[in-house]
This record gives sequence, structure tokens and C-alpha cells, in this order.
Amino acid sequence: MRRREFVTLVGGAAAWPLAARAQQPVIGFLNDLSSDAIANRLEAFRKGLSELGYVEGQNIAIEFRWAEGRYDRLPVMAADLAHRQVAVIAACVTPSAVAAKGATSTIPIIFAVGGDPVKFGLVKSLARPDGNATGINFFTTALGQKRLGLLHELVAKGAVIGFLANPSNPNTTRDTEEAQAAAEQLGHKLVTVKASTVAEIDTAFATLVQANVGGLVVDADAFFVARRVQITTLAARHGIPAIHPSDEFVAVGGLMSYASSIPDAYRSMGNYTARVLKGAKLADLPVLQPTKLELAINLSTAKALALTIPPGVLAIADEVIE
Repeated sequence: MRRREFVTLVGGAAAWPLAARAQQPVIGFLNDLSSDAIANRLEAFRKGLSELGYVEGQNIAIEFRWAEGRYDRLPVMAADLAHRQVAVIAACVTPSAVAAKGATSTIPIIFAVGGDPVKFGLVKSLARPDGNATGINFFTTALGQKRLGLLHELVAKGAVIGFLANPSNPNTTRDTEEAQAAAEQLGHKLVTVKASTVAEIDTAFATLVQANVGGLVVDADAFFVARRVQITTLAARHGIPAIHPSDEFVAVGGLMSYASSIPDAYRSMGNYTARVLKGAKLADLPVLQPTKLELAINLSTAKALALTIPPGVLAIADEVIE
């Protein structure tokens, strides 16, 4: 064999995997946080894909875009994915989904959001989406009143309640208004504090301590999930009973949470993404909604707070950490 022919063959063999990868469908994955912050959710998304025969690195490729808590980065990242003409964009949490929707009207978008997808213009109808988006609504932001009601069962009558929200989240205004109304109805004064950075979370807790709050509701927000250890640690340090928007907080020492399963929502998003790759029409994929909401309680944290969980609340808990 001539050297020139050998070089050509070797070069062709080396180039073949790249060419094969280029022929694979490419999924754009747009997220508010980082891969480390949502490792379990990302695993669930990949599981949803694999259940319908798609495995990253084998027959699909995924282009990841991580905003790392900087919501202002999302529009540029979404535009980049649209420019690359990915086959579908998986947009996780409301700000990412809104950014993706603003970047393209043709590329299919599969979202997993906690807010109302109709209100934010992602779809016209939950039952039959009209446009280029559909997905999963896991209702985290619609549960603020219920969380406040559960916290009401634990704290002193008329206690001041804190409400931690992220001003960068488009759901915050509505969530705050609903929390205020619920607090007034239950006879509590509500103190709202806002944070979108690590330092601002520290400042927010300093304000809560100064206000002598008897309890805290943490609003549903991806940044707060990423900072769950910081938030639960501060709540424990200052002796503040808190209810959270995900059992991920309870797993790291948070007192309690009330929410649907977010990993299940990401798995369903993976399923929907795979169905689109197989040719399903978005109009035939209704927005999925959770069929079960779960209450998780950490009794070790309750003990550390010298707090007794009422039997009625304990009886309806789906998960109890001893």
C-alpha cells in the first residue's frame, strides 16, 4: 500500500465518527442553572429519552447551554441554539422556555415549567397546543398558597411569615401577590424579601431575622434550588421553620416541602423530546400536568427547631425523613 493511500484511509477512519455525529439529531438543552446543580434532573431527562430509544453519544447529540443563575444570558443562548438549527430545544423552567419561544417560531420546543404556560405565551391551550411548543407544567408556582397554609399549621397564631422570591423570575409578581392574599386570610403579616445572587440570599435572611419572622415560604425558583444548601443552612442557623418548593431541600436539611416530582417532569420532557424526534406533531402532545403532589417532612430538622409537627400534617406526609 502506498503511503498516500494509507494516510487517506486513516484520515477517513478518523473523520467517520465526526461525520456520523453530524448526521445525528441534535437536541438543544437550555437551562437556567448548571449541570452540577440539576444532576438528578438531567439524569431523569436522559432516562426519558432512552425509554424511547435515544441515547446521547449513540444516536443523538445534545448541545447544552447553562445560564448558571444569570437569567439575562438566556435570550442570547436561545438565539444561538436557534441559529444552529437544532432539531428540538428542551427548555427547562419558565425563563428558559420564554427565551426559547422568543428565539424561534419554527424549531419545536419542549418545556418543563412551574408557571402557567398559557399566561407566558408558550401555548394557547393546554389540551391542544397551537404553535411550536408543548411540554410539562409541574405547578410549583401555583402551590404557594397551599405551602403557606401548611406552614400556618406549624407556627404561632398571627406570626410574621417571610416570603423569599427571586425578582428575576417572571413568576415572582404573581406568586408574591397570591402569598400576600393567603397570609392576610390566615391572619399573618407577610414580609417579602428578594434575592437573585448568593450575597442577596444572606442579606434577605438578615432582613427576616430583623423582622422576627416565625416562618418562611421559599418561592419556586431554579436559582433557589441550586442554593438549597445555603438556604436550608441559614434557616436552621436562625431557627426559622421553612417550607420549600421541592423535596431536594428536605433532603439537605430543609424542614418540609410540598410539590410535584420535578425529576418525573424532566423524564416526561425527555419522553416528549424523543416523540418529536420520531415525528410526532406538537399539536397532538398536550401539556402534561402532575397527577400527584407530595408533602415531605424532615423530622430531624423539626427536632432541632424544637418544633412539633401536628398529627394531622404528619398523617398526610408522603415522605418522612427521620
